[in-house]
Amino acid sequence: MPVIHSAIHKIDKKPDGTPAVLHLGRAECVESQVRDDLMHQFNESYNATTGKAWGFFHPESGAYPLSGWISKYQAGGFDFLDFSVTAVEHLTKILEESNLTTGGHAIFCHYRQGMTDYLVIALVQESEALTMTEELDLIRTKYLDVDHIRLAARINLSEWKNNAASKQYISYIKGKNGKKASEYFRDFIGCQEGVDGPGETRTLLKAFSDFVESEDLPEDAARERTKTLIDYATSQTKLGEPMGLAELSELIDEERPTAFYDHIRNKDYGLSPEIPADKRTLNQFRRFTGRAEGLSISFEAHLVGDKIEYDQAAGTLTIKGLPVQLADQLKRAAVQQ
Repeated sequence: MPVIHSAIHKIDKKPDGTPAVLHLGRAECVESQVRDDLMHQFNESYNATTGKAWGFFHPESGAYPLSGWISKYQAGGFDFLDFSVTAVEHLTKILEESNLTTGGHAIFCHYRQGMTDYLVIALVQESEALTMTEELDLIRTKYLDVDHIRLAARINLSEWKNNAASKQYISYIKGKNGKKASEYFRDFIGCQEGVDGPGETRTLLKAFSDFVESEDLPEDAARERTKTLIDYATSQTKLGEPMGLAELSELIDEERPTAFYDHIRNKDYGLSPEIPADKRTLNQFRRFTGRAEGLSISFEAHLVGDKIEYDQAAGTLTIKGLPVQLADQLKRAAVQQ
């Protein structure tokens, strides 16, 4: 993850209503292992953060100027430090007008991962910790708390440049807590929501469930394919990358690599070729299984409360919408009796 340019400024915004004070960095961050470690830790924390949304830029305007400044920087009209100064001054103005008490260190970083360029913009809080001196004296020290990120966005510069029709080249932390602050930060970025990550993930899981049912797979095979899907989605989430449905299809069935992709396309689930995986939704997708005295039951956890009702007191399951093949077998058995 080579860092191309980075800069850090500080917005001092106290809750007592006094005007925000902006402390500008005098230069870009010096190339060092410390800088690279900071951005690596930030990236890992951001990828693991739940509650993100995906979108794209509003048309450039006086209300949404950031995309124009980024374009100017990429065209060589700004050096990176000047770009970051212009942007953080605008962010400070927005925070001041919103009467928010949120301040922090404004991090700007342009880095490359593989062949893809990214721009990260985040407002990171300071925290305190206790440490020991060499003389074994306890002292307080401040640090950038990149493990708890609340306001941040990552722009896929390469996709924005090469696929202008995309609606998911920006990801940002949506966040339930501090919703007002996250909305102001989103407006600063100039981003509008384009892809519903949780909704897309739920649709993908529904398509997968339908596919497994249509294939009439043995339980072991169904469980293995579910694990493949979850492992792939989790690895893409850790990388901060979307899931490619064609690639996922190849992993699910190596002998018929297009089978799942063809199923999605033919059934018209309305999914894009690439979708961002929502970690919280994925965590709810697992299989319950049980065997006893000639009875074998297996179903996915997300069906509980929908097609499957569990009565804990009575120890019973009520199943709605039986598979067609099972229903036909039961009908034939009832006639024979």
